[in-house]
Amino acid sequence: MDIVVVTGMSGAGKTVAGSVLEDFGYNCIDNIPVLLIPQFIDLYMKQKGKSQKIALVVDVRGCEDFSQLLDVVSAIKEKNEKACRLIYLDATTEVLINRYKESRHVHPLILSKQYTLNEAIDQERKMLQDIKINADLVLDTSKLSIALCRDRIISFISGNSKPIIGVSIVSFGFKYGIPSDSDLLFDVRCFPNPYYVDGLKLKTGLDAEVSDYVLSFGSVTQFEKKLFDMLDYLIPLYIEDGRSHLTISIGCTGGKHRSVTLVEALAKHLSQNSACATTVLHRDIKK
Repeated sequence: MDIVVVTGMSGAGKTVAGSVLEDFGYNCIDNIPVLLIPQFIDLYMKQKGKSQKIALVVDVRGCEDFSQLLDVVSAIKEKNEKACRLIYLDATTEVLINRYKESRHVHPLILSKQYTLNEAIDQERKMLQDIKINADLVLDTSKLSIALCRDRIISFISGNSKPIIGVSIVSFGFKYGIPSDSDLLFDVRCFPNPYYVDGLKLKTGLDAEVSDYVLSFGSVTQFEKKLFDMLDYLIPLYIEDGRSHLTISIGCTGGKHRSVTLVEALAKHLSQNSACATTVLHRDIKK
């Protein structure tokens, strides 16, 4: 029997992971109490015709029993080391707080212990630190799209791991500030600005007229070629270094013309690289 136990920080994506495993043929049981896991597995194995792959999603809602999760997983592994794998999902505190604000869900420790959200997240990290250390896969979902998270989980489960890095490409306007999460940042304000060309001011780099104008200059196409060459060289090094995500920001004055054009060109180029899961954000295009 193939058993996968999914746990980790509340809000880090355990529900998504459970859905991914279901799509991959696992019978998923959500929020099962830790102490019921051995009995559930015994009963499940006695039933004929059931899938031999089960996923158990566990979180801190069972506070009193949760500390015994490692013992339960170890006992299952003693019977067959390959029978049970533990996936731990994590995310930064800032990301978790934002996710709770967006979803309006309540952290389980707020209900049971009357903590503030920050206190609940801090306490949960302390409760989970040993489990994280002993997990077979630790997946930080802070910057992962659902698609990339799915790929990582499936690669782990199938054993056919393929080096993949998530690449977010962001266009922005310097007048609105630099994206704080930029790993690589390029300033393209040195190139001719379509804003001052009749008929292009109100258009954006998503319009062919603007894109054609920006790319009509030799200085821009030379920059584009050098940028592509540099990233083709750097991205495999980032993957080799264990990076899971890279944010590339390209900025012009207002974030509507030059930066948008070059982000679109870069996204098209990187889409041909099977090691990249690329997403595009035009941060200031509507400002």
